[in-house]
Amino acid sequence: MTALLGTWTTVCLLSDLAPERGAAALLADDEQVALFRLLDDRVYAVQQHDPFSDAYVISRGIVGSRRVDGVDVPTVASPMYKQVFALESGSCLDVAGKVPARDLPPDLRTWPVRVRDGFVEVAS
Repeated sequence: MTALLGTWTTVCLLSDLAPERGAAALLADDEQVALFRLLDDRVYAVQQHDPFSDAYVISRGIVGSRRVDGVDVPTVASPMYKQVFALESGSCLDVAGKVPARDLPPDLRTWPVRVRDGFVEVAS
């Protein structure tokens, strides 16, 4: 699910994000997000909370891609139990034989991201 556009929060410089690596950020509403910069400078924000391990670790995940309906989709694999999530939609593409903790939904929340004048901004 994606947040409705509200206010934009500047979280860092694009140059602060290493390509193909994650970084955690805290939004004004105390929501933790995991930011991922791809090689082409697209940036995605998903929830930092892993619904399967119930830990705040998604930014430590492995960035990759998965072919979905004939299209390569950028992904992150959880560092805990290796569930794979689509960065664009937050959808869990592979539950890796687990169920989410505490009856949480398996998908990650996403936020719109834009880069303006070299700054990464997340809508909240």
